[in-house]
Amino acid sequence: MKFRFFWLAVFLGLTVAATASAQESFFTGKTARIIVGFSAGGGFDLFSRTIARHMRRFIPGNPTIIVENMTGAGALIAANHIYKVAKPDGLTIGNIHGGLFFQQLLGSSGIEFDALKFEYVGVPVNEKSVCVMTKASGITSIEKWIASKVPVKLGSTGPGSLTYSAPKILNETLGLPIQLVTGYKGVADIRLAAESGELAGVCGWSWDSVKAVWTKAIESGDAVVVLQTVPQPHPDLPKVPLAINFAKTEEARQLIQSGIHDVSDVTYSYVLPPGTAKERVRILRRAFMDTMNDPEFLADAKKSRFGIDPLTGEEMERTLARLFQLSPAVAIRLKEILK
Repeated sequence: MKFRFFWLAVFLGLTVAATASAQESFFTGKTARIIVGFSAGGGFDLFSRTIARHMRRFIPGNPTIIVENMTGAGALIAANHIYKVAKPDGLTIGNIHGGLFFQQLLGSSGIEFDALKFEYVGVPVNEKSVCVMTKASGITSIEKWIASKVPVKLGSTGPGSLTYSAPKILNETLGLPIQLVTGYKGVADIRLAAESGELAGVCGWSWDSVKAVWTKAIESGDAVVVLQTVPQPHPDLPKVPLAINFAKTEEARQLIQSGIHDVSDVTYSYVLPPGTAKERVRILRRAFMDTMNDPEFLADAKKSRFGIDPLTGEEMERTLARLFQLSPAVAIRLKEILK
């Protein structure tokens, strides 16, 4: 009996080693791509380029990793491409906005994917989103925003992004005067439009991304965070009020919770096409989390002012499962708001 267990252990060990060797052979000499659904220079792009510099070290065979930008419709074009066009060989990773999964739940047009069929790699950080305005706009506090006699112009990449849904939900639940201007290719373009006076600012933008992309304006006071769309204050912004604290009804609180807070957990989603071999999914998930815990990567992320608070691929799956169990009444109301 002992010999039987011994040979079984030997067989299993050889099988695992053979599998690992096969995967290393597959990735060796290959080029993997991270397709980012937004323009160069924004938070998604900078995150992906930072990850790409380090993640290859944790993939067997150390493939080259390049970043490509596929802009349009708040990353919807990229999401549809990953789902329908990209080969499920483990060499194409999509970096898309998790708010698109919510748009599928609401039955939005243009969705050509089933969110529950993607293979999830991970999320580098739970998004701590904020509303940030230029000093020149005159909206330098929530009180001034509430009192504004004219709608405040905010930029958005389009439906599916938090820069679209957060302002829509805040306008409905808190009565904040907002004029939403959509169609920007990324938050970098929104920032430039705000700096030129075309916009007052943006709502639903990650604080980590704001710090990385709009550093000088934040430090000089030319850009001001006036509201946080998170359940708890960010340690960097202890005096900036929370949107949910201005909700006057239980329905308003539920809409903010489900439509903004829950979606924020999976904003910076990294996904693989459906049908990607399970072993390659496991390898890339492990490589992603090894990257998130790597001292060199963390030092690089700190230089870019990125916070790191990751979710594993398995945690993403559970989060999405909960999202798709949203109560029908809340889902219908959100659909009315975000139509």
